[in-house]
Amino acid sequence: MESVKVITGHCVPLVRADVDTDQIIPSDWLKRVERTGFGEGLFSEWRENSDFVLNQERYEGAKILVAGPNFGTGSSREHAVWALQQYGFQAVLSSRFADIFRNNCGKMGLVAARIPQDAIQKLWDAIEEDPQLEIVVDVEHKRVAAPTIGLDVPFELDDFTQHCLVNGLDDIGLTLRYESKVAEHETVRPAWMPAVRS
Repeated sequence: MESVKVITGHCVPLVRADVDTDQIIPSDWLKRVERTGFGEGLFSEWRENSDFVLNQERYEGAKILVAGPNFGTGSSREHAVWALQQYGFQAVLSSRFADIFRNNCGKMGLVAARIPQDAIQKLWDAIEEDPQLEIVVDVEHKRVAAPTIGLDVPFELDDFTQHCLVNGLDDIGLTLRYESKVAEHETVRPAWMPAVRS
């Protein structure tokens, strides 16, 4: 996964609470066998309504989703994170995330930044006035800022997830840090144990 230190960009305001993973990526999309193309399915049922926020030209190219409280509830589907990323989002802001969804985000390089609901509301109001409002999500310093409206708030992120995001380490990357030790161990393993095939 790629290193994520600072994300700067425009936003999409998703003024809805209790958005579950089935709304993020409907179950019809889970039949795919490849791990690509999920961006098309992001909020696909809601996108059938022409007024839905992702259908509005003024939000094209946004990197940050500003969502309501309780985002990512429901079933534990990695597809929800893939859909958000493949659509183009690099961060999601909310006042509350479902634990499993938030954990999946950290493992896949999508920043899930938890900030107070009053800050979310301030962002929603400002984005409505100026869809080109620029927001900075600083993973290294755990802060979300929108300088033009005087917003600068910390966000919650455990140190381990921060380390993984900043250094671009997914579970495989974490394991590969010990590749030389694994190789060394393989040279002294008893012959009767199963062998690692390369």
